[in-house]
Amino acid sequence: MDSARSCWQHSPEEGAGILRMRPSMKLPALVVLIASAVVLSGAARQRAADVMKSIDHYVRLKSTVPSIAGQVANIYVRERVQAGASSGDRVVLFVHGAGTPAEVAFDVSAPGYSWMAYLAAAGFDVFSMDTTGYGRSTRPAPMNDPCNLSPAQQKLFVPALMAAPCEPAYPHQLTNIGSDWNDIDGVVDYIRALRKVEKVGVVAWSLGGPRAGGYAARHPEKVSAMVLLAPAYNRNAAASAPALPNAGVAFNTQSRAEFVANWDRQVGCPDQFEPAVRDAVWADMIASDPVGATWGDGVRRAPSTTTWGWNTAMAAATRIPALIIAGVHDKQVTPERVRPLYDDLGSTQKVLIDLGCSSHNAMWEKNRLLLFKASLDWLTRGAVGDARSGVIRMGYPAAEERK
Repeated sequence: MDSARSCWQHSPEEGAGILRMRPSMKLPALVVLIASAVVLSGAARQRAADVMKSIDHYVRLKSTVPSIAGQVANIYVRERVQAGASSGDRVVLFVHGAGTPAEVAFDVSAPGYSWMAYLAAAGFDVFSMDTTGYGRSTRPAPMNDPCNLSPAQQKLFVPALMAAPCEPAYPHQLTNIGSDWNDIDGVVDYIRALRKVEKVGVVAWSLGGPRAGGYAARHPEKVSAMVLLAPAYNRNAAASAPALPNAGVAFNTQSRAEFVANWDRQVGCPDQFEPAVRDAVWADMIASDPVGATWGDGVRRAPSTTTWGWNTAMAAATRIPALIIAGVHDKQVTPERVRPLYDDLGSTQKVLIDLGCSSHNAMWEKNRLLLFKASLDWLTRGAVGDARSGVIRMGYPAAEERK
């Protein structure tokens, strides 16, 4: 492992403040079998998952984020694992999207909703990471200055936080896909050394698609399989980076009202999610950003990210087994945006799930166990049911699933 990278970890079970150093398909039948198996086994596995061990790691690496380039950044990594379990080579890393940090996206405190704990209960050693600017990872100084928000967002904090809108001190997008790949590489190398494995599986959501998918395309020797929920794929993305840092707004915020409105516009079926779960997600979101929690009524901050690279050519060159999931009611990364990735990927081992009654936030909704079980099957066997390729409909009424 690179000598510039090191880590600390804290296990709650060890006591507060104690830090230790640690180095062709039969689709109708398939759908019915998967759905019944999830109902019978998923809930039991999730109950066990809720009591998994949780360990915090901080990976130190040399940053390539322009505003702190060359400085040491601390990347927060959460681990969920069964106490005393031996996972062997069953190791997976979760990578978040554009706004929500990984520990909220994949390990929310609402009982029965942690994707990470679900996989840990099945015998995986499960990690998640926050790239620079998110959650408990290093947040560059421009994120602490509301003048670096867009003019429209600045107005939301007048007069509670600022007397009047102001000119930005840092008029650039804060992070970029290259700095994200650098963060991911540091964490992947740390996990590989820690668990003595050659490869890890990756699970990613939304902008995590270009982050994890692009990383996997560049480092196939380190990634065994991919699970991509609502991946933000762009066939026409530029092949190379623009001049960095790219001009633009440094970061953005999201209030509870904005969070609620964004989810509500993606509801397309009865009882799609439990209101109490949304409350838990927002509470965890604010807890992950102590500074943002003091701005107005409390907001979630996230850096603006310049992207490139994960395009038709990069997808075509990717041979890693890939499971892709698109929620039918997703209005942020629509199913029409997701299907081209399935078509373009060079891997012959690839499955696309059309997930019914689901939004961009599928992992927090009622069909989450279908998603969780499919990811477990893919990471374990490289298949969903008996399918190693093709398109599957799940989470619809039985008559619709057979279409």
